[in-house]
Amino acid sequence: MQISEAIRGKTLVITGGTGSFGSTVLKHFLTTDIGEIRIFSRDEKKQDWMRHTLQAAYPEYSGKVKFFIGDVRNIDSVRDALYGANYIFHAAALKEVPSCEFFPMEAVKTNIIGTDNVITAAVENSVERVVFLSTDKAAYPINAMGMTKAVAEKVVQARAQNAFDRSGTVLCCTRYGNVMCSRGSVIPLFIDQIKRKAPITITDPNMTRFLMNLDEAVDLVAFAFEHAEPGDLFIQKADASTIGDLADGVMKVFGLTEKRIIGSRHGEKLYETLMTKEERVRSSDMGRYFRISPDARGLNYDKFYVEGQVTTQGDEAYTSHNTNRLDVDGVVKKIMATDYVQEELEGRPHVVEA
Repeated sequence: MQISEAIRGKTLVITGGTGSFGSTVLKHFLTTDIGEIRIFSRDEKKQDWMRHTLQAAYPEYSGKVKFFIGDVRNIDSVRDALYGANYIFHAAALKEVPSCEFFPMEAVKTNIIGTDNVITAAVENSVERVVFLSTDKAAYPINAMGMTKAVAEKVVQARAQNAFDRSGTVLCCTRYGNVMCSRGSVIPLFIDQIKRKAPITITDPNMTRFLMNLDEAVDLVAFAFEHAEPGDLFIQKADASTIGDLADGVMKVFGLTEKRIIGSRHGEKLYETLMTKEERVRSSDMGRYFRISPDARGLNYDKFYVEGQVTTQGDEAYTSHNTNRLDVDGVVKKIMATDYVQEELEGRPHVVEA
């Protein structure tokens, strides 16, 4: 199913829709034949900002966008937003690692219970397809954010077959690493520090991180939308760099400044893992993407003990340490392809909130 054909005249709901991902989805789909896009979020100020931005930039299309104030923690507000909807991109989450470390139950309420609420309301409304956005931090999680997103993935996989059997709703996940220039990410911080002639603050220059732009994040969700079976998880193959090379690349574009090492923050990893060894056994290579099928075994372990299972994991996980590593020049080329960096260089206001 091609997404451009599937969305014609249909209604798409984006939870957490005022964030960087939601803004980029709007840019991709607003001028298509889609019938309606519903932005669901809890921040009325950001909704008002997005409404006025759309009216100014896309006056002939802005009427397609409807705004719903609500919270995924409140299932009644989710139900209201999903009435008559065809598709959902579920991006609402608590994603800031240190905040989740200090307030883990808040992450539980939004990332786990909120995901379950979206599934329940989607099935009740016979939504056709739901794509859940997850994070590399859900693979071998060591922090509260990653742990709650990992459980959210499990909730999607556990409910996927029943959701399909009951209402024909296809539930699937995407998992991606660091999205460049998204809200709260490090590149906007580096640019701001350079412009203020302040030192760039680096946690650990040897840390590696996947580098993915917002358009690629939307492409991954679109690929999952087109190819998913119930419970599938999709991962994009991505470039990576060290934090040190990333900082040097930003300085090469925006100007030199001092670098200051501040040490790792609460819950940070040395490198990112997008696919575990155990998941690699169930994965299939689809070119730019990996597809990980759900573990379809039931609770009857007699079959396991009688027949056994030889392979339990792949040779190695897929990480930011063993993927294609960009040098400083490669980082420059990558970040120059983002709208955010181009707008900063030209002094233009950002169409996509970051």
